[in-house]
Amino acid sequence: MLLYNIAIYLYAFIVRLVSPFNTKARKMLEGHKEVYTKLKNEIDCNAEYIWFHAASLGEFEQGRPIMEEVKKSHPHYKILLTFFSPSGYEIRKDYPLADIVCYLPFDKKHKVKKFLKLAKPKMAIFIKYEFWYNYINQLHKLGIPTYMVSAIFRPTQIFFRWYGKPMRNMLKLYSRICLQDENSAVMLAKIGIINVEVCGDTRFDRVMDIQKQAKQLPVVERFARKAKEENETILIAGSSWPKDEDVFISYFNMTADLKLIVAPHEIDEAHLKYIESILRRPYIRYSQAIPENVGDYDCLIIDSFGLLSSIYRYGQVAYIGGGFGVGIHNLLEAAVYDIPVIFGPNFKKFREAHQLIEQGGGYSIANAEDFRGLMDEFLQYSNTLEAAGAHAGDYVKSNTGVVKRVLNILEL
Repeated sequence: MLLYNIAIYLYAFIVRLVSPFNTKARKMLEGHKEVYTKLKNEIDCNAEYIWFHAASLGEFEQGRPIMEEVKKSHPHYKILLTFFSPSGYEIRKDYPLADIVCYLPFDKKHKVKKFLKLAKPKMAIFIKYEFWYNYINQLHKLGIPTYMVSAIFRPTQIFFRWYGKPMRNMLKLYSRICLQDENSAVMLAKIGIINVEVCGDTRFDRVMDIQKQAKQLPVVERFARKAKEENETILIAGSSWPKDEDVFISYFNMTADLKLIVAPHEIDEAHLKYIESILRRPYIRYSQAIPENVGDYDCLIIDSFGLLSSIYRYGQVAYIGGGFGVGIHNLLEAAVYDIPVIFGPNFKKFREAHQLIEQGGGYSIANAEDFRGLMDEFLQYSNTLEAAGAHAGDYVKSNTGVVKRVLNILEL
């Protein structure tokens, strides 16, 4: 593992090198300085800790339903939550169900030993993709049960390369690897990794919880009620980027019986003004709308964070952004409301996108022409739209129950 350790030291050096010019790198290093002091001051030596580690916010959301169930069914355990990325830590550092939240120090042997000596976890749970050799190896040496949850594997990963033997051996050190799908189990079996269990993806359980906790939004409620009164369809565009907006806004501009709620991925002023510049029908920002006036507009622009998952329930169709760029955003948050989801062409790495397409609840479009043809069909044939929505909702509901299966494996 010499090359691995050299790579870790090189990565840490680069982070320090760029930190004066990079906000994320600077926050990460500042957070690392506080880890050991925080553990010394906050660890309760008389308590038993379950350690959850998430790379960033997405992985946290996958681990969250497990943490919540642990707290509910085993309240005597305390939770130590670590993050690798500032984008996860900064948003969830005050997560109320975690007793301690901090960064994970770099995977250097001396740092690993110091971290584990202070934390003394009863159990370690890594979410999805976090494969840190020195942490896993030291946990194994200490006899601490270690699990990977919601893991998914692809042929391109190092484990399946001719030079990946050391990392393959690391996989054998996990007490159990809880997989999202059968394909991962088959690939791992071919390289001799059999300490696995196909449990599914905890995100399905999470979106069901989110649905139950949806916020009441009087402004959006009134917007939706007015559309229903006028027999109009509402398209919810979530986490959109400019290339997405060029597609669905051009269609919206020329479709009188369609209303639009757009919640862009970035809500800086420049992006909001861009959206407004290409709209040709009356629009209003959420921050400026009230129930009494929102019905006068055809488009509602959501310029606040934290509302999208509650907004999807007001629509009949959802467009999920990111598919013309780095990759699509969360499909399940929309599909759980029994509405079909549309997204761009970059979805190859997203298992749920493929499965939604197979089950008739998801649709990928390559350009504005594809989008127009699909939306025309939905608007013309209400039965087609309703059936697609039902397929989307059934897909989410049929994949729940993952948290219970994972907890059975953890044997708490």
